[in-house]
Amino acid sequence: MTRALVALLAALVALPAVAVEPRIVSAGGTATEIIYALGAQAGLVGVDTTSLYPASAQGLTSIGYVRTLSAEGVVSLNPTLVIAAAEAGPPPILAQIKAAGIPVLALADGYTESAVLTRIAQIGAALGKNPEAATLQDSVRRDLAAVRQALAGLKDRPKVLFVLSAARGLVVAGGETSAATMIGLAGGQNAVTGFTGYKPLTPEALLAAAPDVILTASHVVAALGSLDALVQHSDIALTPAGKDGRIIVRDGLFLLGFGPRLGAAVLDLAHALHPNAGLPKLAALP
Repeated sequence: MTRALVALLAALVALPAVAVEPRIVSAGGTATEIIYALGAQAGLVGVDTTSLYPASAQGLTSIGYVRTLSAEGVVSLNPTLVIAAAEAGPPPILAQIKAAGIPVLALADGYTESAVLTRIAQIGAALGKNPEAATLQDSVRRDLAAVRQALAGLKDRPKVLFVLSAARGLVVAGGETSAATMIGLAGGQNAVTGFTGYKPLTPEALLAAAPDVILTASHVVAALGSLDALVQHSDIALTPAGKDGRIIVRDGLFLLGFGPRLGAAVLDLAHALHPNAGLPKLAALP
């Protein structure tokens, strides 16, 4: 090896390392929320179609629906990391992305406080935002502790039916769903039992359930054309909730995202379920 070559190699070794700017693709609305909450949004180059909050995320390149991703679409963005919610997929597509040499961070599943805190910690560690993640975790803990304390003395637990779809009969939330968990956290009880997941409900079963409140997402109302169309639905109109006009409509990601805004979402729903309970005042909703 010549002296000139040795000198060149030594000079190259002495050069400072060049930091590689992160190029993050987020597959999941909650994942995107956490990235923004940690102040790491500058690295985002692509998001899925459920990434609706904050609104600025909607201006990023879309990789499609979180459950039906395209490997080509993701790889074309040259990401240094793909952050995938538990529902992201299908699994063979994620495997193709990994095979292309792109790291994929699979987020923890679940609709619990612990799962939310774990997802925040995972993303914080992956993006070098551990202190910010710890601060965000503390905020979530404080919010939920305040809600639990406020609801501790309430005895009334209205029966709440979450409607996932009403276009062709009612599809509602059973046990082990984000909707059922949210209802319980906000001081209600799921109006239907005996099954898990989201399933169609017959008119007879709906009448037997006799929900005091109908809870649904804004996209369900949009699909029907108006709130009146839901209120006047032939099945819902005969329930106690329909007769009393107790219909609660909320943004789906805010209500069921189980991300950084979980405490605000629980308190908001608790206010709607218990309007006369003297709960703490709501801050301006994010």
